[in-house]
Amino acid sequence: MKGMTIIVKTITKFLSPLIILFGVYIVLHGHLTPGGGFPGGVMIASCFILLTLAYGKEIAYKKLKRSTSSVIESLGVLIFLILALLGIFVGGYFFLNFLPLGHPLKIISAGIIPLCYIGVGLEVAGAIFAVFLALVLFKAGEEKEKPQ
Repeated sequence: MKGMTIIVKTITKFLSPLIILFGVYIVLHGHLTPGGGFPGGVMIASCFILLTLAYGKEIAYKKLKRSTSSVIESLGVLIFLILALLGIFVGGYFFLNFLPLGHPLKIISAGIIPLCYIGVGLEVAGAIFAVFLALVLFKAGEEKEKPQ
């Protein structure tokens, strides 16, 4: 049986959805509270890292594969780039805010900033998890090469 003890697995099972939910909350409310794309993305990635540590890499790969994390990372960069280029096409300036500002302290009140945070959050979550997986694979490769 791979992974850690049953206590760690049980706590991970209950905490993982809450960690992802809080990470999404931080990403979506970053323009109203301290936070944004980077800290929210780190929280989301930490959830998948916790799953990998608790259940072992085989179970974690079933939840989020390395190729999936690369696609998520690329999607985040693409969202960010499209928002930047839309500013040029709409008003002639890079990162021009082309959405209405709305009312203060409301969710839809900051123009393109929440959309930028979503892109950054996806990119950071995908990148941090991909780096973690690369380190896990590197460690697994080292263990296979050790003479016994």
